[in-house]
Amino acid sequence: MRFRRRLAEPDEPIELNLIPLIDIIMFLLIFFISTTSMMEMKSLNVDKPQALGSSQNDQSSIMLAVSPDGKITHEGKEIGLSGVRPTVKRLCTEEALPVVIQVSETSRSGLMIRIIDEARMGGAKDVSVAAQRS
Repeated sequence: MRFRRRLAEPDEPIELNLIPLIDIIMFLLIFFISTTSMMEMKSLNVDKPQALGSSQNDQSSIMLAVSPDGKITHEGKEIGLSGVRPTVKRLCTEEALPVVIQVSETSRSGLMIRIIDEARMGGAKDVSVAAQRS
């Protein structure tokens, strides 16, 4: 008596029919695209209250700009590399403010690293770089 069953013949190719699966996916895709584009977002215009007791500092960050020729400016005044640390230290007397360095695309990276170091030694909380295309 033979108890073993052969599940599939090796000569028979196994076929997996993907057409119904693709049809369902396409149906779901069309359904979600059509319903999301037709939804209308209803909202209310709300006047937000302003806090009168707290005074916001006009400068929430210290902006330093580096020109392509290596000039470092703060609020339109040229301060140079030696003026970065005193400027940051003076502006961070009450609380440590973040420093944003705006550099042009053609500025030297070594100068930018030295400015970051000077700002950190001056007491800056965070130093970030904002690049602008020239």
